[in-house]
Amino acid sequence: MREIITLECTVCKNRNYSQTKNKKLHQEKLELKKFCKHCRKHTLHKEVK
Repeated sequence: MREIITLECTVCKNRNYSQTKNKKLHQEKLELKKFCKHCRKHTLHKEVK
């Protein structure tokens, strides 16, 4: 039931990371603070399909 999701930077809108997530246990969208190589700083990354 795990699905592959991508994480998009909220500042520059680049899709930098991909992760897996269990959709049955966590229906809400994932938000993580990760390093963006385009912005060259830690920014908030949100889940996109």
